[in-house]
Amino acid sequence: MGVGGTIAKEIGELYFSRSLIIRNYNFLRFIPDEISNLSQFREIEMQDNELNGPIPSSLGFLENLQKLNLSNNRLYGEVPNRMFNLSLLTVIDLKNNSLSGSLPTNICNNLPNMERIRILNNHINGNIPPSLGTCRKLRRLSLAFNRFFGSIPMEIGNLSKFQTLNLEGNTLIGTIPNEIGNLSALEYLDLAFNSFNGTILKKIWMGFNSFHGILPKSFGNLSIFVEFFGANNCGNKGIIPKEIGNMSNLIQLDIGANEFTRAIPDTLGQLRKLQKLRLCFNKLGGSVRFNLCNLVNLYHLEDNSLTSAIPSTLWTNKDIQILSLAYNLLNGSLASEIGNIKSMRDHIPESFGNPISLQNLDLSKKNLYGVIPKSLERLENLEYFNVSFNELGGEIPNGGPFKNFTSEFFVVVALSLAIVVVYVIRRYRRSIVPLAHSTSLITIKRISYYDVLNAIDNFGEGNLIGKGSIGLVYKGIYSNGMIAAIKAFNLDLEGSNQCFDTECQIFCNIRHRNLVKIITSCSNLDFKALVLEYMPNGNLTKWLFSSNYFLNISQRLEIMIDVASALEYLHHGCQFPIVHCDLKPNNILLDEDKAAHVGEFAISKLLTEDQRISITKTLGIIGYMAPVWVSGLISTMADVDSYGIMMMETFTKKKPTCDMFVGEFTMRKWVFKSFPDAIMQIVAVDLVNPIEENIQAKEICFKSIMGLALECTVNYCLRIKDLTGP
Repeated sequence: MGVGGTIAKEIGELYFSRSLIIRNYNFLRFIPDEISNLSQFREIEMQDNELNGPIPSSLGFLENLQKLNLSNNRLYGEVPNRMFNLSLLTVIDLKNNSLSGSLPTNICNNLPNMERIRILNNHINGNIPPSLGTCRKLRRLSLAFNRFFGSIPMEIGNLSKFQTLNLEGNTLIGTIPNEIGNLSALEYLDLAFNSFNGTILKKIWMGFNSFHGILPKSFGNLSIFVEFFGANNCGNKGIIPKEIGNMSNLIQLDIGANEFTRAIPDTLGQLRKLQKLRLCFNKLGGSVRFNLCNLVNLYHLEDNSLTSAIPSTLWTNKDIQILSLAYNLLNGSLASEIGNIKSMRDHIPESFGNPISLQNLDLSKKNLYGVIPKSLERLENLEYFNVSFNELGGEIPNGGPFKNFTSEFFVVVALSLAIVVVYVIRRYRRSIVPLAHSTSLITIKRISYYDVLNAIDNFGEGNLIGKGSIGLVYKGIYSNGMIAAIKAFNLDLEGSNQCFDTECQIFCNIRHRNLVKIITSCSNLDFKALVLEYMPNGNLTKWLFSSNYFLNISQRLEIMIDVASALEYLHHGCQFPIVHCDLKPNNILLDEDKAAHVGEFAISKLLTEDQRISITKTLGIIGYMAPVWVSGLISTMADVDSYGIMMMETFTKKKPTCDMFVGEFTMRKWVFKSFPDAIMQIVAVDLVNPIEENIQAKEICFKSIMGLALECTVNYCLRIKDLTGP
């Protein structure tokens, strides 16, 4: 809880203090002028409070001040010009306030040591001062989400140490100065959501603007070194110029969600290096060009008016991962060469039930997921059906041709957990939750920082639903009614940027019904967040340990099966194994049907080479960590150990960090001591009623559960049990 009140005027009597650090307190009034008496201060950090009122001009008398951080408050008024005369100042951070006015034209004349200026998310207006080019030591400048107008001063090109420039969300116009090309140390540049025009040079993304014009022929004159071009959601019309074929080094092209018409130009086939092509949600017509069949990895051509048949040569490309031709006017048959594709990942569409004369359907080894659609029952002439070696789930259709099929037509991979325990206690078959369509990162409109702020009521506490080691999770409600979980990273914490990058990398490589789905992300220099699928029933911890919530045995079993299914996919269903590294009830989220979804991949590891990697710091939580981590090595087996511990916790309501587990007396030893004869003595009391009729069946079930949990946590020196192993 924060401490209410004000900052006392007596603070000005701390004459010999060097630093003032006041964070996360609910001070409700202004900064007193007496702070100017603190002439020896080197550092003032008063961020994340409730300070309001203007910034006192008396701060300009602190001649020894080197760092000033007043971010995340409610300060208003103009920034005192006198502050920009403090020659020792290296950092000014005023982000997330309501400051107004303009920056002084001579802002850097007296700031020879300035390294970082962050004034984003305020109401500052006017031109960006050209004198910023005299701050020779300046490395980071963030003026995003203000009201700056005019052009970018060319003097910024003089900053040889400049690393990051964030001008997103202003009303800047004109061309991007060529002098920016002189910034040899530049690592981050964000100019989105402005009104720039003119020639664009390299790695261009200008999506979500309002150009509403044509893509000129001169577009093909862009540098041959351009590797990425994106102009999606811009209202562009007319035809795609054939000159696009001149951009010989283009790797990614995204001009989807516009109003382009007529045929796809043949010259696209000249882009031999093109790996990702997105032309969807336009008004393109004509046929799918033969020239496109040389492209690899990603095709998005859906929602156009393409006609004719799909070229058989398209299926000779074995490396296609995503192909979408939905909502067009295509006709004809699918060539037999479709079987050449090895890497595609998608679900079986309902439309596969339309060609009723189909006799043979072989979709084996295609990395398909989800359920087998009931629409396939309409294929009355189907004689051969093979979907083996995929990640399909749910019920097999039993109507139409399927009623004559035997089980030999299908390859079903069952988890050992389901075999051991499901039929012991349930009297009816569990209904498999079908895979929901996740929102595509490619087709969703980009969510800006302002969108996030509005959705979570400006970080309002009423929207806070979770706290983690690297940030906070909020419930966000968007203007279109969409509800999402927004995970905001605390960038002041060491390693938070790496955690954000890790989660983005992991989410880009996974897709499973029991993993939390990502909707999109919001990332700029000073703010990073993931927008995730919202889970209305919270996490497993709440349901295990809160008095107002209860899960019966069947529900707990289903949750553990869901988690096992997710782990099996992470370890064996991806291109490279993924080790979660932080498996615990807090990271198991429940949807409206209480189906489990594994989340939180901030410290996960992608094993791209060996099945074991070295680690240099502690991962996860003590109590859930596998013994093998102590040796400095980690593999997928570590998750299996954590899974076993979590299974014990789920059915005993004892945490592995409980005070009773000290020294060498661990949770596993406690369970092992009671197994099997005294197992009912350690099971959670709310799961057992000694006088109920089926108590013996429950005891058998609990023995099976704890036996499997002990197998998962067996000493690594003796045996390691894999989820898919014997």
